[in-house]
Amino acid sequence: MNADSRMLMTENLTAGGALPLLVKPAAPGVALSEVAAELRALTERHLLRCGGLLFRGFAVAGPAEFKTFAAGFGHPLLSYEFGSTPRTRVEEGVYTSTEYPPHQSIPLHNEQAYTREWPMKIWFYSALVAERGGETPIAGSREIYRRIDPAIRRRFEAQGLMYVRNFGNGLDVPWAQVFNTEDPSVVERYCRAHDIDCEWKEDGELRTRQICQATARHPVTGDWVWFNQAHLFHVSNLEPDVREALLDVVEPEDLPRNVYYGDGSPIEDGILNEIRGVLDELTISFPWQTGDIMMLDNMLAAHARSPFSGPRKVVVAMAEPYSQTLSA
Repeated sequence: MNADSRMLMTENLTAGGALPLLVKPAAPGVALSEVAAELRALTERHLLRCGGLLFRGFAVAGPAEFKTFAAGFGHPLLSYEFGSTPRTRVEEGVYTSTEYPPHQSIPLHNEQAYTREWPMKIWFYSALVAERGGETPIAGSREIYRRIDPAIRRRFEAQGLMYVRNFGNGLDVPWAQVFNTEDPSVVERYCRAHDIDCEWKEDGELRTRQICQATARHPVTGDWVWFNQAHLFHVSNLEPDVREALLDVVEPEDLPRNVYYGDGSPIEDGILNEIRGVLDELTISFPWQTGDIMMLDNMLAAHARSPFSGPRKVVVAMAEPYSQTLSA
């Protein structure tokens, strides 16, 4: 354990490396608000190197103080626009983590890597620990990039990825919730501004298509990272019986979500399985403690969710929007 300042101690949480860097108070009972400035300075020194920090052992007075802490890093907290999963707003700029059923896993991903604009910073606050499971596994996106088969990486980079989403119909999040509006013209303006193709189907529901990056370069470190959600959006991510049941009732183009190569050709299941294998090998998992706050550089570290039982409350904040061109 290292004394990073008079009031803070740092150490590697796991034997596997510096992600996440564990940050604790030098003495028990220190309120988060008392050391917020020191924590921001420590983050400035370490975040780009390790990709993520876990603040543990500080007294946190609930989501409102978490919001103040996250906003204190100098960027307004973001609303959850063009989201892909159901969430509930807790405070302005603070949302529940993805509200999928507890028995489901959420694979490793970088937040909003299925778009061309994403938050650079993301924070998680563990307000209530599940009785069992419920971890938020993470992995280093630089190492994922290095481990992916170069032939797969080159193909993904050359063609890009086309994400296709069909909203509503009881199969996915309604478009009004995703775009925070009931007005189709507002949706259309948003899509034009973000290079998203949109069409209103005969049943009044919405389909969107967007071509996005497979990898990206960090604007500060210059490191290349694996940065997409192909393995998560692809139909092969569904359990075989769910996939079969869906395709019995909708055509492939009407699946709630799917992803293709940028030219619209299908991505082979085997390639996605190989990518998932790399993610599995690099997963870092640890149990939450009540009051933990984890901060990630969203380009340098991916995150996931493990199944759980019992009540669990993890809330999320995001900040610092950023985008790159596909040729970056």
